[in-house]
This record gives sequence, C-alpha cells and structure tokens, in this order.
Amino acid sequence: MISFKQLPLEAKAAVAAGVVFFSMMLSRSYLAEQLELRTRRWLLRLQMALFANALMLIGSLHVWRSTVTTFSRSSAASSFCFMPWKIAVFMFLALAHSSFFTLLFLVAEEPYFFSLAAYTCLGAYIILIFFLFTLGSVEQAYKFLAGRGAKADTGNKNRTAMKPILAVVLTVVLTVVGLLNASQPPTVNSVEVPVLKLPLTMNNLKVVLLSDIHLGPTVGKTKLAMIVRMVNALKPDITVIVGDLTDSEAEIIRPAVEPLGELNSPLGTYFVTGNHEYYTSDVSNWFELLKSFNIRPLHNENVKIVSPKSTDDWFCLAGVDDIEADALRYSGHGMDLKKALTDCSSEHAIVLLAHQPIAAKWALQERPDINLILSGHTHGGQMFPLHAGAYFLNPFFVGLYKVGQNTFVYVSPGTMYFGIPMRLGSRAEITEIILRSP
Repeated sequence: MISFKQLPLEAKAAVAAGVVFFSMMLSRSYLAEQLELRTRRWLLRLQMALFANALMLIGSLHVWRSTVTTFSRSSAASSFCFMPWKIAVFMFLALAHSSFFTLLFLVAEEPYFFSLAAYTCLGAYIILIFFLFTLGSVEQAYKFLAGRGAKADTGNKNRTAMKPILAVVLTVVLTVVGLLNASQPPTVNSVEVPVLKLPLTMNNLKVVLLSDIHLGPTVGKTKLAMIVRMVNALKPDITVIVGDLTDSEAEIIRPAVEPLGELNSPLGTYFVTGNHEYYTSDVSNWFELLKSFNIRPLHNENVKIVSPKSTDDWFCLAGVDDIEADALRYSGHGMDLKKALTDCSSEHAIVLLAHQPIAAKWALQERPDINLILSGHTHGGQMFPLHAGAYFLNPFFVGLYKVGQNTFVYVSPGTMYFGIPMRLGSRAEITEIILRSP
C-alpha cells in the first residue's frame, strides 16, 4: 500500500483539497450552531480560500514544470535571464494563490493595489493553465498521429520549449485585453419585453437591472458611484439589484456602499440576495444597510407596483432568496416561491427577481404564469475560458429568453465582475428593460 509520503505532489494537493472540503461540510453540519456568527463567517471564508488554493496547487506545479523545470534542463539555464525568470514565475504563482485571502484581510472603501495585482494574476493563471493544457494536448495528438511515440528528436525538443513560450505570450496578450475591457464603463443595453396583462397605463415602464457588482477586494466606491450616475441618467421608474452586490461584511465596506443612497427611482429600488451575500454570512446587516439607503430587500416577498396614472393599475414584483442559502443552511433564508408570490394571482402581471438562472427554471416549473424573471449570476462567462462552464451549468446563459407563449427570462451578464478585474468575450452591462403592454 502506498503511503502519503510516496504520493506525487499533485496527489497530495488533491488529498489536501478533499480534507478541506470535508471539514467545510463537517463545520456546516455540526459546528454551525455552536460557533458565534463572526467566527463561523471567518471560518467559512478561510476554508473556501484553503480549498481553492489546494486545487490551484495542482495547476501551479504544472505551470512551474512547464515554464521553469523544462528550461532548467537546457542551455537556457545558464543564461543570466533564467534566475529573474524563476523569481517572476514564483511571484506570479504566489500572487495568484494569495488572491483568495484578500477577502479576509484587504477589503476597504477602495481596492488595494495588492488585491488588484493578486486577482489579475489569478485571471492570468486561469488563461495560462488553459493554454498549457491545450497546447500539450495538441502536441500529444501530433505525436500520436505522426507515429513517433515517446521518442524525442531535436524537433520535438524545440516544440516542447516553444509550448510554454507561446502559452505565456498568449496569456500576456489576453490579460492586457481583458484588463482594458473590464476597465471600461458598463455598456447600456436597452431591451423591450412584452408583458402579458401589464396595464396600458404602465406601458413603456422602465426597469433598470443591476447584477453582480461584487463590492469587495477589486470593486470599490468609485466604480459604484459611476454605476449610480449612469443609472440615474437613464431615469428609471424602478431599479432592481438581483444579487451579488457584495463579497464582504456590511460594517467593513459600508463607506463604499454610500453611492447607492443617490439612486433615484420614483417607484422604488429593490434587492434580492445572490449566493455571495450568503458567503459573507452577514445578510441581516446588509438588509438593514440597504434599507437605510431606501432600497427594499425582497426576502421571499412581493410588492405591488402601482401605476402613477391610476391607482387601480398595478403588477406584482416579487423576489426570492438565493438557492445557495439552502445549501449553506442559512437560518431563516432559502428560496420560497410560494411565500414570495403570496397574493400574486395570474390576473395581474408577475415579475420575479431571482439571482440564479436555475432558480428561474425552478420557479417556472412551479408557477408558469410568471411573466418575466430577471436574473444574473453567470457574468456571461466573464472571461475566457470560463464561458463553457457558465454556459453548461445554467439553463439560461445571458440575454433574453422566451419560455412558452407569454414568459420571458432575462439574464444579466453582470454590472461589474467578480474578483478578477478582467473580461474576455463578455462585457459588463447596465440593462434598461422597457415593459410593453401587449
């Protein structure tokens, strides 16, 4: 039987990840009621950071062997550039690994430079891993098709050396492009949606949709203030925030949230939780903070949006808690559609706010009479090569979907970004939804 010491480093990292994951499940099941909220909150974040780092270690070992060890066996090792290169690769990997810990120690009104650098390295790390794997697979396929087996000649050695160089060059180029794209203000996307049973007096009602702002290590007050100015310039009747507003505790990041108090929507501003609100373990304090800015959380509840032209005309705006609350066993929270739609009959139009597209799917299975669901969560993939995962894991990916005859689902690609200050193949968006009465 092979002992732990005899396992390769990658296997040891996988075992470590499994141990951390098991401890997360154990603490959620048996320690949740025994620990005070602040301790539980800190423990959960630490466990998530350790779990991510254990998994990343597998990739980091591959990066090191591909970009350093490969060249240490060649004439390049004697070059004066080799030692600075080794240091650069080590620092790159160290920064990428440290990114998850910034949630614990480096969150303030504005992002710290270290946090921005660490998350940029994390984004570059993901791209680099992808290209190393892809180019390695192409190389192996070429060897197989060429019938050369495991024998290496001079050409093979040159191709082996070129693989990490090409991967690094592509990574640098795409990282710069991604950073520039994410640094641009969100685009404003105007979408017209016919809503069955919407009163004629509410035709052309304007709803501005925000999602996935992720206030935290890399998004602060300046960016939020820009978003608020752009929203107010659109002069919405209603503003809705469909989750993942934050990645931090309310007390720590309160100064960065202040611009939300300047939102000006005559028929109100509303909020529902996303999965990241539950990762903060501070939802109650966030609810109170948002209320102080005249933003109403819809905690499995609904409100009647009454027409400014006639008090007899209205539609039902409902919101559900994010489904992650159930997985985390967050007391008093969890998606409860029946409660959220209390008194919302099919005689009036129903608009539902639900952070995750999978929740939108579940809601329509239970209540097909819902006319419009507004979601986020997917970020439109945010950055290459994460699009495939986001696409296949969600029943609705990004944009407007028609379900059946009279129901629509709109999934926002996100108003900012999560952690990594990059966007590749997607664009941050503020969505202007114009409700049409058929």
